[in-house]
Amino acid sequence: ASYYFSQDILDNFDLVAWDPRGTGESLPFVDCVDNFDKYFAVDLSPNSPADKKNLVDMAKEFNAGCVERSGDILKYISTVNSAGDMDSIRKALNVDKISYFGFSYGSELGAVWATLYPQTVRAAVLDGASDPLANSLDKTMAQAAGFESQLDEFLNYCSNRPTCLFNNDMKSAQALDELFIKADLSPVSNTRVPITNGVLFMGIVTALYSSSQWDYLGKALYDLQLGDGAGILSLYDSYFQYDAFTNTYGNELEAFFAISCLDDKGPNSVASVDANVAKFVEVAPRLGLGFSYGYFCALWPEDSQPKLQVSGVGAGTIVVVGTTGDAATPLESSAKMAAALENGILVVVEADRHTGYNLNKCINKVVDTYLIKLTAPAPSTRC
Repeated sequence: ASYYFSQDILDNFDLVAWDPRGTGESLPFVDCVDNFDKYFAVDLSPNSPADKKNLVDMAKEFNAGCVERSGDILKYISTVNSAGDMDSIRKALNVDKISYFGFSYGSELGAVWATLYPQTVRAAVLDGASDPLANSLDKTMAQAAGFESQLDEFLNYCSNRPTCLFNNDMKSAQALDELFIKADLSPVSNTRVPITNGVLFMGIVTALYSSSQWDYLGKALYDLQLGDGAGILSLYDSYFQYDAFTNTYGNELEAFFAISCLDDKGPNSVASVDANVAKFVEVAPRLGLGFSYGYFCALWPEDSQPKLQVSGVGAGTIVVVGTTGDAATPLESSAKMAAALENGILVVVEADRHTGYNLNKCINKVVDTYLIKLTAPAPSTRC
């Protein structure tokens, strides 16, 4: 808890955490496949019908594994279901109201909970929130644009700093384009898996969650230019929680697909996914393909649950934290969450990273004062 929260929060609250349905150590958990590399260390730019068929077949195979290993729970792990579990935890604690702090997807979960059980909300902080009124396609498109924007920031950072190993005579962007072409045509293959454009995409996206990773990303890309893919593979592995000692992966990604597809599967056919590829490339020229060619939800075996209209009516003040350089949940999305809530207040943190709390004393003071004293921050507060 001390990693996530200030000492003031630890001193004033009992902290209760749980693994939402299907995740972590909650049983049964979502399990689909043993080896993620087969499905994600792939060519993201199909250049032939055979390449395209391979992507579709892998999505079908992945989904079939989910059904075979986890079929009984796949209907019951929606965000609405997990919000109900939050209320069960409250009842088990024998308290009338609870305070909630959710990061990233936890923001979406908290907003659903506050809408369904407003009378149980003492306080709620949603840090790094997505637009609750957007559909799955729009959310993914916003993410693609967010990561592309942060990639541009990284490339400018590298080109303007001789100390960045990927400076390339102030031509970092051109050098990255060349790396993507090479990864497509002739991947570096002296690592556990070849550094395909799929591995390169995921490694870059992982590093763009925080500017604290930019120097590492610069070195990893520099090493890749020299034929060493270990740094990029390390970033790729960290996203999938790969453990080299046990040769196993965490189940967060499998659960993410299962929960997301149940909440809103988005385009529901291969053709409808393909129809949006050009739009993704338009908003994200370098990363768009990686966000667009996702057939998992389109081919998901369960129908999406009815969408809940998030409103937070009757829940009181809810603080939404948005970060200016958040690629995963762009500031505009967090602002739309605050606007959708009956009494949502947006607090903006100026930083290049995903989520803003615990970045500096300013945001901690604003959030902690609200949680402890129920003193709401002024609208348009910035840290």
